[in-house]
Amino acid sequence: MNQDDVDHDEAGPEAPSKSQLKREAEAVQALGRDLVALPAAPYAAVMAKLALPENLREAIASCRVITARGGRKRQLQYIGKLMRGIDPEPVRQALQALASKDMAERADLHRLERWRERLIEEGDAALTELLDEYPGADPQPLRQLLNKARKERVAGQPAAAARALFRALRAMINHGG
Repeated sequence: MNQDDVDHDEAGPEAPSKSQLKREAEAVQALGRDLVALPAAPYAAVMAKLALPENLREAIASCRVITARGGRKRQLQYIGKLMRGIDPEPVRQALQALASKDMAERADLHRLERWRERLIEEGDAALTELLDEYPGADPQPLRQLLNKARKERVAGQPAAAARALFRALRAMINHGG
């Protein structure tokens, strides 16, 4: 074994490349952009959970009100710079949890829409199946709304009863029947 081999083995892990550092900087800047873009209620919930430095919180809050394109871009770059000084993993996890929750809520809404359409299209057969799945549900109000929704659809009227049926299904499913 010659001296060059020994020096190379003892050097340890290589420092990240300039390209890798740039990708990491862009990734944390994207996290900052995602925080800025959150709607008001999720923004408040996420910010309450995160232990971010005060200067970063202020930078994010001020960026949310900047409307000028250039000023907003500079502020986002500043947020990215500040975020490079913190561990981005808690922010990433909080945003992923929020996205997972949104996906689950969207899936629930789609499921409710499918039930509503099945009820209107198939009538009592679908209602019987729904009541089998949710045995604690009261069938009478559902049956009344279902009949109104079917009449509305046949008459080409606005779908007020169909929306009421959707709300009743959501209440029934959220309360376990």
